[in-house]
Amino acid sequence: MDRRSEATTGDGTATEPAGPSPAGAAGAPRPTSRDVAERAGVSQATVSLVLRDRWHGRVSPPRAEAVREAARELGYRPNLAARRLRSGGTGTVLLVVPALTNEFFARVHAGAAAVAAERGMSVVLFPSPEGIGPAPDPFASAGATLDGVIASSMASRALRALRGGGLPLVMLDSDPEDTEAAATVNPDVPDGLRRVGGHLLAAGHRRIVHLAADIDTWTFRERGRALAEELASADSPLLATARAALDVREAAAVAGKLLATRPRPTAVVCDDDVLAAGACKAARRAGLRVPEDLSVTGVDDLALATAVEPELTTVRLPAEEMGGTGMRALLEVLDGGAPGTRVLPVRFVPRGSTGPAPTGSG
Repeated sequence: MDRRSEATTGDGTATEPAGPSPAGAAGAPRPTSRDVAERAGVSQATVSLVLRDRWHGRVSPPRAEAVREAARELGYRPNLAARRLRSGGTGTVLLVVPALTNEFFARVHAGAAAVAAERGMSVVLFPSPEGIGPAPDPFASAGATLDGVIASSMASRALRALRGGGLPLVMLDSDPEDTEAAATVNPDVPDGLRRVGGHLLAAGHRRIVHLAADIDTWTFRERGRALAEELASADSPLLATARAALDVREAAAVAGKLLATRPRPTAVVCDDDVLAAGACKAARRAGLRVPEDLSVTGVDDLALATAVEPELTTVRLPAEEMGGTGMRALLEVLDGGAPGTRVLPVRFVPRGSTGPAPTGSG
C-alpha cells in the first residue's frame, strides 16, 4: 500500500509530496498546501503568507487571489492544530470591546465563546475604553499567542498595536468599508433607526430630538444618519441633536437641556438604552409623563429596557448572534476563506415608553 510521508510547511500544515487529488473523491487524501502552491503556480511560502492573511506588502493582490482561488477549488483547509503546535499557541482568540461592564458586550462574548468552544478554542476578553484610543497589546507578543482578533463597536485604528503581527481581524458593528478588517459582521442598525422614526411619525410626532452617544464610531454615526434621513423623508427633520456619554446621570443632564427648549420636543430618540433611561429621568424631573407628554426610545434591548417603568421601546440587537457569527467568520479566515461582510437583522420592540404625540403647543 502506497503511504505518503508527511512534512510540515511554514504554516504548520501537514503536506504530502504527491500532486493534488480530486476534491471530494472517496478515500482521497486531504489537499495540502503543496497542492495549492502547484495549482496557483507559487511557492508554499506564498501560500502560507496568503492563507494566514500576512501577504500584504509581500505578495501581489492578483497572486494572493490566485492562491485563495486554488484553495477554494481544491477544498483545502489548513491544519489549525498543526499550526498551533508549531507556534506554541493555544488556539486563543482575543475579543476587544469598549467596556467590560456593558451587558451588550457580555452577550457578544457569550456568543463568541460558545462557537469557539465547539472548535476547542478559547476567548480572551480585553477592554479598549470607548473603542477610539489605541488598545495596548495585552501580550508581550500577541502574534505568537493568538490566532486572531475580534473587535466589537470600535474603530480599527484603535487596534493597530495588535495588528502589527499580521493577526486576522474581524470587526463587529463597525465600518464595512474598513480595509484593515478581514471580515465584518454588522447588525442592521440603520433599519432599526428607520423603524423607530417611522413608529414615531405614525404616532403623530413631529417635534423629535436625538440624544446621541458622544463616541465617534461607525455604529453611532450610522444611527444618527438613518434617523435623520427617515424623518427628513417625511418633511419632519430633527429639531436638535445633543451628545452625551453612555452614563445615565450625564444623559439625564443633557436630555434636561433638550426638554427645556421651545417648542418642547414630544419625542427623544436615544442611541442606547442607557441614554434612554437618562432621558426618562430628565422627563420626571421636568414634571413630564412618559409617554403621555414625552415618548422615549432606545437601542440594544438590555435588561435595563424592561427594568424601567414604563418599559422602553427599543431596537433589539442580536448580540449573541453577532459574537457567534464573528467567531465563525474568523475561523473561516483562518481556514483560508474570505467571508466579507455579513449583516444580521434587528428587531424593533415597541413598549410603553412611546405613545401618541401630545396635543397643544407644548
